[in-house]
Parts: sequence; structure tokens; C-alpha cells
Amino acid sequence: MSEKLEAVLSKEPQRGVQYGITIIIILILLASSMPALGGADITAKGFEMGRNILGGILTPDTSLLFGLGDSGVAYLILQTIAIAFLGTLVGAIIAVPLSFISATNIVPRPVVIITRFIIMAIRTVPSLVYGLMFIRVTGPGPFAGVMTLAIVSIGMISKLFIETIEDLDSGILESLDAFGSTLFQKIRYGILPQLGTDFISILVYRFDMNLREATILGLVGAGGIGAPMIFALSAYHWHQVGAILIGLFILVFVVEILSDKLRQKILHG
Repeated sequence: MSEKLEAVLSKEPQRGVQYGITIIIILILLASSMPALGGADITAKGFEMGRNILGGILTPDTSLLFGLGDSGVAYLILQTIAIAFLGTLVGAIIAVPLSFISATNIVPRPVVIITRFIIMAIRTVPSLVYGLMFIRVTGPGPFAGVMTLAIVSIGMISKLFIETIEDLDSGILESLDAFGSTLFQKIRYGILPQLGTDFISILVYRFDMNLREATILGLVGAGGIGAPMIFALSAYHWHQVGAILIGLFILVFVVEILSDKLRQKILHG
């Protein structure tokens, strides 16, 4: 028995050299990254600031946290959810047709190269840069946040949609080609029935991400709960900061649970 085991193990590929090279590369990258930590200079004032922030979280402004007006945390959270939802929806509406004309099993390669270049260009620009550009064009407010999230969502949703489309059962598409089906008919009868659940799961995941993006965009004036938080931070109103952070934590916690349950329900029934 031991001889057979040794014979089987002897046939296994020897990966010691590969593992050694991988470890060396990781150590080199780690060593080259260490200087990035050299700029950290935490002073006594920094520790005091940290204590103030922690104190604000532990003793939040209850009038802001439980207020029902347009300056209350509840209203700001609803505005953030609305921005994230509309941004995801608009981005998906644009991403779906863009994905179909970027899949190699649907359209010719020259068209794929052009559309994928467009998607890559969209993904290159950070969301904060888009936010600042839209604020200059439309002015600060929720609309700038919606348009920013829509553009940012196009890049990621398109990329995931393309991967899903290219993993389709090619036999169905070949059968439709044999019947002389048009591109629209191939999408309608051969692709959409296979992709419905995957598409919805991707959109739920992107919406989850957009909630966090909407908060960050609020810091530059693109609406949502981020704008009041940056004002409170600038004015050292730590109790207001604590109230807003608690609201954000509750929002992210609830959405995380709901989105996970929804994705599991979609994927597994």
C-alpha cells in the first residue's frame, strides 16, 4: 500500500520551485511597500482627536439621530438609498445593451474591441473625479450623485455582464443561428432566459456597493449623508459625527443582510 502511495506521490508535479519564487516575489513586494508606512506621524493631538471621535460615537446627538426633519439621519439615509438605487438603475439600463455588443459570442471581434475600449475608459476614472466633474456641470446635490454612480456602475456592471454572457451554453445560440435568427431574437430567446437570475444578482451586488459610494460622494457635495458628515467633521461636532456614523452602520448592516438573502434566494431559489 505504501509503495503504491509513494508511486502516486512521485507522479505529482513538483511545485517547490514555483512556491519558492512566489514567496520571494511576495517578500520583495512587501519590502518595497514598507516605505509607504514611513509617513505615519501620530502625535498627542492625533490621539486626542481619536478620543474625541470615539466619545462622539458613544454619545451621539440624539436629536440628529432620531430627528424626522430633512436634516435628520433618517431623511439623509433615505436620500442616500434613493441616490444609490437610481444610479444603479440608470447604469444598468446603459450597461445591458453595451454588454451584449461587447461579448465575443454575440458580435464580431472588431465591434467587441471598440466597445470594450469604451468600457475600459469608463472604468479608468475614479468615482470621486466623476463626482467633481458632475458637480461642476449640474451643481452640488443628489442629481450629481445619481449621474456619478450611473457612470461608475456602467463599467463594473458591463464587465460582469460580459463574463456572464460569454459563459452561456453555446449550443442554444448555435441552434438559433441555424434557424437564421436575428441578433435581437438570439438575445430575446437564447440569452435572457439563461441570464435573468445572474443579472439580478449582479445588480443587487452593485447596489450594495453604490450605497457606500453614495456616502463617499456626499463628502464632495454630491448629496446623501456624506455632506452633513464632512460639515460636522470640519466643525469638530463629534456628537453629530457619532450620530451620522451610527446611522451609516445601521444602514450598511441592514442592507448587507437583505442583499445577501436576496442573492441567495435568486441564485438558489
